[in-house]
Amino acid sequence: MLGAIIGDIVGSVYEFNNIKTKDFHFFHPFGHFTDDTVMTIAISNALIKAQKNEKLQKEAIYQMRKLGKLYPDMSYGTRFEMWLNSNHPQPYNSYGNGAAMRISPVAYFAHNIDEVKKLSREVTSVTHNSSEGIKGAEATAISIFMALHGKSKEEIKKFIEDNYYSLNFDYEDLKKEYKFDETCQGTVPQAIYCFLISNDFEDAIRTGISIGGDSDTLCAITGAIAEAYYGIPTKLKEIAFTYLDNQLKHDYEKFIKHKI
Repeated sequence: MLGAIIGDIVGSVYEFNNIKTKDFHFFHPFGHFTDDTVMTIAISNALIKAQKNEKLQKEAIYQMRKLGKLYPDMSYGTRFEMWLNSNHPQPYNSYGNGAAMRISPVAYFAHNIDEVKKLSREVTSVTHNSSEGIKGAEATAISIFMALHGKSKEEIKKFIEDNYYSLNFDYEDLKKEYKFDETCQGTVPQAIYCFLISNDFEDAIRTGISIGGDSDTLCAITGAIAEAYYGIPTKLKEIAFTYLDNQLKHDYEKFIKHKI
């Protein structure tokens, strides 16, 4: 989950200012956590509180709305912000990449791929109940789960291509042609690809930044998979924590204590 948070922080200054290069200051002084981090923490809190039982959907709604109101100035999407503030929140058929950027905790609470799918669908469908929204979150969560459990990049790639998306990209073409895209189908496969061609955790984030697009969200997805596969260097962890406030640090520590 910290990989997603780091990707979010690093990508935050490039979301609307794509730089299309790997050569940049990794933790920018103006970097900050965004809604990606806040909602990732909210999903983690929901999984801890519900303990994977039948109350998970209700708990996901509660935790997202609770943290959303604690952090109101996170540039939430228009429909998601309406959902946060509604008296009767209902799913709104979204296929936005917000479904995928917040899903990483699921991989740490599931015992197998079937359970990844179940948990992913439950926490996603409370807002993003379209087929593409559910698909994007599920593909991300499964990629993380497979990486976490020792699967090779080749195995991850094959599973995603067989079941979710084509990953037949060319890096140089992406750097030239890829543009901002807030959909799952226009973000998740590119994010997985950036992980697949990376050399280590930091390189995965730098690769994600270098292709542009919705940088904070794309790198949150890439970073979550990269953490599960490579781990995160201690120094990067230490710096990342300096960007978080006490509330988010406390909730992250709860995740570390409760994850499988």
